[in-house]
Amino acid sequence: MIPTIESVEDFVSLLRDELGLQLDESSLGTDFDALPDWDSLHLLKLVTALERATGRRISVGKLLEVRSLREVYELAGRS
Repeated sequence: MIPTIESVEDFVSLLRDELGLQLDESSLGTDFDALPDWDSLHLLKLVTALERATGRRISVGKLLEVRSLREVYELAGRS
């Protein structure tokens, strides 16, 4: 089943289920560099999961400008 993103809770569930990251909502504002176990492959996997969940493309240019998962969440909602 493809997850849907209708709330921040859905986004956190996607991070856990698709990326294996054990984060909570309070971690979303943390800079990528300060997230435990974060690497650039997580971002690629996240984009794929978000595009599948939302049915919309995510702008890679805009994605490269963000510094936290909260910003990714907000970007995905605008895409």
